[in-house]
Amino acid sequence: MTTYTYDHIHLRSQNPMETAQYFNKMFDAKIVESVQSDGQPRIDIDLNGLMIFIAKADESVPAGLRDPHLGLDHFGFRVENLAQAAEELKAKGAEFATEPFELRPGLKIAFVRAPGDVRIELLERS
Repeated sequence: MTTYTYDHIHLRSQNPMETAQYFNKMFDAKIVESVQSDGQPRIDIDLNGLMIFIAKADESVPAGLRDPHLGLDHFGFRVENLAQAAEELKAKGAEFATEPFELRPGLKIAFVRAPGDVRIELLERS
């Protein structure tokens, strides 16, 4: 039986560096610049081992879908203290699509809207 393991998330952006800088500012992700085998520049980010590749999209690529929609809805980052994380992100200018709340006992969540209409869930599990 084949074993599957995580490798990366791949985003498309009309301005990859701007998107990478957002993740750097909000989540302290490390920006990794390189050159692809075809000679084109490449921007990736490393968020504590979570690799996010950011591909350049040209102007003809439409903006992200609005909620609700089919396909990938969001990805989640776990935090130890959601209230503290939300306070820090708001101070940096993050836009919250859903303010922090307790979904059920032992689980608090919130949603941040990143560039390109990417939704990021923040979770505190106790």
